[in-house]
Amino acid sequence: MLPGVEITSWVGYEECLMLYGREPEQRELGRLLAEVASGRGGAVVVLGEPGGGKSALLQWAGSGQGFQVLRCTGVESEAELPFAALQALLSGVMGHLVGIPGPQAEALRAALGLAAPGGDNRFLVGLATVSLLAELAAEGPVLCLVDDAQWLDRPSAEALSFAARRLAAEKVFLLFTAREGAILPGVPELALKRLDPMAARALLAEHAPDLPAHIRDRVLAEADGNPLALLELPRTDDGDPRHLPLPHRLQDAYRRRIAELSAPTRNALLIAAAEESGALAATLCAMAGLGLTADALAAAEAEGLISVEDQTVVFRHPLIRTAAYRGAPFTGRLAAHAALADALAGDPDRAAWHRAAAATGPDEGVAADLEAAALRARRRSGHATAVAALERAVRLTAEEAERARRLALAAEIAVDAGLPDRARHLAGQALRLTEDARLLARVAAVRARVEFEHGSLHTAHEVLVTAARQVAPLDPDAAASMLADASRASWSAGEPGRVAQARRILAELPPDPVRDMLVASIGGALKLYSDDATEAADGVALLREHIAQGRNAPPGLRLNVASQALLTGDYDDTRDIMAGLAEESRASGAIGWLPTVLCTLATAEINLGRHRDAIQSASEALRIAGDIGQPSHAAHAGALLAYVAAVRGDEPGTRPAERNLQRFPAHANALVAAWSEWALALLDLGHGRYEAALDRLETATRGPIRHVGPGVHFAADQVEAAVRLSRPERAAAPLARLEQWAAAAGLAWEDGLVLRCRALTSGDGSLYVRALELQGEARPFERARTELLYGEWLRRERHKAEARTHLREALERFDRLGAVPWAEHARAELRAAGESSAPAVADAVSQLTPQELQVVRLAATGATNKEIAARLFLSPKTVGHHLYRAFPKLGVSTRTELARLSLE
Repeated sequence: MLPGVEITSWVGYEECLMLYGREPEQRELGRLLAEVASGRGGAVVVLGEPGGGKSALLQWAGSGQGFQVLRCTGVESEAELPFAALQALLSGVMGHLVGIPGPQAEALRAALGLAAPGGDNRFLVGLATVSLLAELAAEGPVLCLVDDAQWLDRPSAEALSFAARRLAAEKVFLLFTAREGAILPGVPELALKRLDPMAARALLAEHAPDLPAHIRDRVLAEADGNPLALLELPRTDDGDPRHLPLPHRLQDAYRRRIAELSAPTRNALLIAAAEESGALAATLCAMAGLGLTADALAAAEAEGLISVEDQTVVFRHPLIRTAAYRGAPFTGRLAAHAALADALAGDPDRAAWHRAAAATGPDEGVAADLEAAALRARRRSGHATAVAALERAVRLTAEEAERARRLALAAEIAVDAGLPDRARHLAGQALRLTEDARLLARVAAVRARVEFEHGSLHTAHEVLVTAARQVAPLDPDAAASMLADASRASWSAGEPGRVAQARRILAELPPDPVRDMLVASIGGALKLYSDDATEAADGVALLREHIAQGRNAPPGLRLNVASQALLTGDYDDTRDIMAGLAEESRASGAIGWLPTVLCTLATAEINLGRHRDAIQSASEALRIAGDIGQPSHAAHAGALLAYVAAVRGDEPGTRPAERNLQRFPAHANALVAAWSEWALALLDLGHGRYEAALDRLETATRGPIRHVGPGVHFAADQVEAAVRLSRPERAAAPLARLEQWAAAAGLAWEDGLVLRCRALTSGDGSLYVRALELQGEARPFERARTELLYGEWLRRERHKAEARTHLREALERFDRLGAVPWAEHARAELRAAGESSAPAVADAVSQLTPQELQVVRLAATGATNKEIAARLFLSPKTVGHHLYRAFPKLGVSTRTELARLSLE
C-alpha cells in the first residue's frame, strides 16, 4: 500500500449506503466509475449550492471498491497559495515521479516547492500530473476526489483541468465538487438539485424523529430540500423563521452554535479556520502564542464542529469554517493571523499572507515580503497566485512609485497567467501612478499583448510606438524590441503604412548590429509589397539575406526569420526553421512559443502540399492555444485547418473560418481573416460555386487583406473563378498582382502558377506545358490543378488521348491529397474524355486522425510510448490507445512494421 493513498476493495457500489434522493446521481457516477476499471477514464464536476450534499456524494464515491483514492479540499483562505491543492492531492504518491519523463518530474517538484524553480512550466506541471496519475494507474484504478473546487488555487485548478481533459485512456477518474457557477474548462458537469419532498421528509425523519409536527413542517419549508439545512435547522431552532438565502441561514445557525461555546474554544476555532492548510502543529503553535491549550480545540471536536485526523484539523462542513472566521470580531481575526504568522516563520510564503491579513495600514516590510512570495510563486509557475500577492502588496504600499512598480509587475505576470482583463486593469492602475518612461514601456508591452491576442492590433501598434518613443533615449534596446513587435502587429493587421512608421522610428535609434538587421528586414518586407517591381525584387533579396543570417538566431528572431521566409515563398526554409524551433520549445518547456511556431509551420506545410502534416501542426497549435489562453493564435490555427478542410470539400470543417470572421474580421486581424476568407472561397471554388468564390475574394482584397501573404497567393483562385464565370475582365487585377509578386520572388513554381493563369485567360494551351515544367513537385495541389485545367483544355480541343494522361495524373494527386471535390471534377473530365475512372481507393494513412498520425510517425522511429507521450503532451496510455486504433487502419500488427510504411 502506498503511503498517503487509501485503497479500497472492489465489490460494487450497489452495496454502499444509498443517499436520500440521490439515486440518479449515484447510478450515473457508479456507471462512470465502473468503466474506469476497463481503462476508460474521465472526470465530472458535481455542482450545487452550499449544503446541497456534494461532499456526501463525494464521500459515497470514495467508499467504492477497487480504487486507489487521492483526496484534497479547496480552502478559501488557501486559494492564493500556488499548487497548495495539488500538493495535498499528490503528496502521498510523489515517489512515482521516477517513472515519468525528467523535465515533467522536475517541473512538478519545482511547482510543489520540492526543488529549485525554473522558468514558466505551467504546461509541464499539468502534463506531469497526467503522467504521474497514469503511472499510478498501472497499479490499479485511481480515483481523485477534489472537494470545494471553487476554492482551488488557480495553478492547481489549471493542472487538474488539464489532466481531466487528457485521461480518457487511463484508469483514472477525477471527481470534483463545486458551488454553482464554478468553472473547470472541459470537465463535464453534473448538477445536484434540491431533494424532492419525499426524500427530504425521509432524511429529516431519520435524523430528527422526535420533532413536533409544526416544527417539522417549518423546517421542511425553510430547508426547501437542502440536505444540510434539514440536518442543522432542527438543532438550532429558536422559533424565529428567517427568509434569507439558505447559505446565510446556515451560517447564522452555525454562528449561534459557536457563540454558545467558551471563549477559548471560540478562539481555537478561529485560529483553525484562519490556518488554511489544516495543519495541527501550526494551529496548536499559534494557539499557544495566544495562551490557549489543546483542550480548547478538543472541546470544539466534542461539539462535532471539527475532527482531528492524521495531524490535520478538518471542519465538518466549509460553512462551519466560514462561520467561525467571519463571526469573530475583527480584532480577534487580526490576532489570529499575527499568531499564525509567528507560528509559520519557517514557511515565508504562508507567513507573509498571514502578516498581510494582520496589517491594519500600509506596511512596507509586509509588502516586501509579499512581493518576495509573489516572485517565488512566479518561478514555480504560480502566476495567478503571484498576481494576487502583488495586488495585496500594493494595498500595503504607501510610496506611489513603489505601488506603480508593483502594479506593473503584477500586470506582466497576469498577462503570462492568461488573465487579460486583470492585466489590463492592473496596467491601467500603474499608468495613473507613474511617468517613469521605463515603467511606462513595461506597462505598454502588457497592454499591447492583451490587445494583440484579442484582435485590437491597431491599438497594440499605437501603444507600442508611443512607449518606444518615450523610452528610446533611456533604453534603445527596449525601444527596438517594442518597435519590432509593433511592426509585427501591423503586418498582421495588413497596415504597411504603420509598419513603415515603426521602421522609421527604429532607424532613428543609435546604430547596433541587431537593430540594423531589424531595420533592413522590415524594409525588405515593405519593398516586397511595393507597387514597383524592382523595389519588390530588392525587398526579396534583403529578406533572403536576413534569413541566411538568422537561421541560428535566438527563438524570437528565428520566428521573425521564418515569417519572412513565408513572405518570400521559401517554404522549405520556413519548415526547417520552425520544425527545429518547435522541438526546442517542447524540450525546454517554452510552451508559450508553440502555438505561433506551429501555425507558421502549418502554413509552410500547406503551401508545400503536406496537408496531413499541416493538420497535425495546426491541431496541436489549436489545442495548446486553448490551454494557455491565446485566442488569436487559436483562431489562426482554426483558419489553417479550415483551409485544408476546404481543399477536401469538407463544409462542416470550414465552420471555424466563419466563426473567425465574426470574432477577428479583417480590420481586427487581417492574417486570420485572410486565411478564413480563402478557406471559404476555396470551398466554393471546389464545389463549382464560382460567383460566390469570386465575390468573396474580390471583397477581401479591397481591405487590409491585400497586404498580407494569402492576399497575394489566392490571386490564382480569383483568376480561375473569373474565367469559369466567363468574366475575364475580373481576372486582370489579380493576375497583375500575382505577376508582380512572382517577378520579385524569382521562384520557378510561382512562375508556373502565373503561366497557368495566363493560359486560362488567353486560351493558349502551350502555356500549360511550360507551367507544368516550372511547377515541378514543389506544390502538389497546385500542380494537380494545372494538370486538370490542361486536361480540360485538351479535351475541349479534341485531343482526348493526351487529355486522359493529364487528367489521370491530376486525379491521382487529388486522391492522394484527399481533395474530394477536385478529384470528382477530374473523374467527370476523364469520363468526358472517354475513360471510366475507378472510384477512389482509400489511402490507409488518410484514415488516421491527426494525433494518430503523429503518434504512429514517432513510433515508427522507435520511440517508446513514454517518449512519445512526453513529446506530444499526452499520457503513455493515451499513446497506446492511439496505436491500438491506428494499427488496424494501417493493416499492421507490430511497431516494427510501421517502419516499412510510407507515412507521408
